[in-house]
Amino acid sequence: MPDITSVVDTLDERKPYIELKQAKKSSELACDNTSIAGSMSQRACVYSGARVALNPVTDAVHLVHGPIGCASYTWDIRGSLSSDKETFRTSFSTDMKELDVVFGGEKKLSKSIDEIVELYNPPVIFVYSTCIVGIIGDDLEAVCKDASERVGIPVIPVKSEGFKGTKSDGYKAACNALMQIIGTKEPEITSEYRINIFGDYNVAGDVWLVKPLFEKMGIQVITSMTGDATVDTISKSHGAQLNLVQCSGSMTYLAKWMMKKYGIPFTKVSYFGIEDLAIALRTTAEFFGSEEMMRIAEEIIEKETARIMPEIQAIRNRVQGKTAAIYMGGAAKALTLIKGFRELGMEVVIIGTQTGKRDDYKQISYQVKDGTVIVDDANPLELADLLVNQKADLMVAGVKERFLAYKLGVSFCDFNHDRVIEFEGYDGFLNFAREIDTSINSPVWGYVRSKLGAGTTQTKGTSESAEQNTADSKKVVGERSNMHDININTLQGSVI
Repeated sequence: MPDITSVVDTLDERKPYIELKQAKKSSELACDNTSIAGSMSQRACVYSGARVALNPVTDAVHLVHGPIGCASYTWDIRGSLSSDKETFRTSFSTDMKELDVVFGGEKKLSKSIDEIVELYNPPVIFVYSTCIVGIIGDDLEAVCKDASERVGIPVIPVKSEGFKGTKSDGYKAACNALMQIIGTKEPEITSEYRINIFGDYNVAGDVWLVKPLFEKMGIQVITSMTGDATVDTISKSHGAQLNLVQCSGSMTYLAKWMMKKYGIPFTKVSYFGIEDLAIALRTTAEFFGSEEMMRIAEEIIEKETARIMPEIQAIRNRVQGKTAAIYMGGAAKALTLIKGFRELGMEVVIIGTQTGKRDDYKQISYQVKDGTVIVDDANPLELADLLVNQKADLMVAGVKERFLAYKLGVSFCDFNHDRVIEFEGYDGFLNFAREIDTSINSPVWGYVRSKLGAGTTQTKGTSESAEQNTADSKKVVGERSNMHDININTLQGSVI
């Protein structure tokens, strides 16, 4: 049983999922379980996991077999960019109604597939099953198999009924769909060194800042899955000699499958932050054992680091000492963000994920300082409590957490799917640093906190905290102390 933190008031069943890292005390955070009923998890469903991992395949049709509401989860939520076709930006749904639920939706699905092929002639159709399909028992595999033979293109079922597991199960469903395309075409070899980029979704064009770095090293990037990927490049991905996996939560399953089926090894990397980016380039060069490639990699690292460091240092001077809260879908992004904030002189005081595994949380625990809260599958009220109690200046998370932070008067940075600027590569890290600087140092927070503080009752213990804060640096904690004089019950009410 972990050492349960007292920094947050929550359900008894949730307490093993929240841990305060403390010196000389080892424990194991509860994780990798289905969400506790009634806890209002921030975690997405199986269908969502499948959609975010598979939807960036740009020239595919993504057909949602279910009620129209499920189809609202589409490109607008993922935000991946394409260098060619943009079929993936259109949302397709069978729009199941009450009569379809009673009599079954298989005929409607078959008709929808025929219409899509006639109108769009796509290279592949991915058919996502939703909760209602799982409940009424439509035979998705049979319908898709029959349609494939009829229309002459792969029609691939994605078994993603929302209720049957966690977001991680959705990742596996997406990977299982990709497995049916990989190896169906012969690769075009243009270099003796070839890789696939896995687990990058080209949000805001991230891949376009990373792929050229490998190409400068003489490496052919066969495909980037699934950001900016096409069915054609995915089908040839078995021609790579190495798979670089960034989002380990979504793509390690596929990488292990390719290692077993095609003998292609994989390694986990990150393209975010100066340190992790250098590790990714050096690790790749070391794998191929080319001295020339290593020389070019070192040149890139030295030149690009020197180019961005003057501005990074200037920003560091403005944000140093501030505190950050991280809440990500997967652990890979959370881990690399710890290093990124360290490079900016900031301290992480809360870190959590929706789909972290036990080993992920062990690595996170090694990376953060004592007093940091580590949380799995948090709910909005827990996050609200933690942001206040841990005195976070900034929250880095996704769209669901944006307004929670704003209501608490905490600055926010979207690291997930809604952002419109790149965060990967050297220029991407510069973009990230600029956004953190702009967000934390915006004068709006002083105004918001003064409004939040007005008319609220000071809570027990906060007067002592305020006195202590007064003795500390006004620059670092002065503004935050105003915010934390707010009655937590009032804040929680505003979150709801």
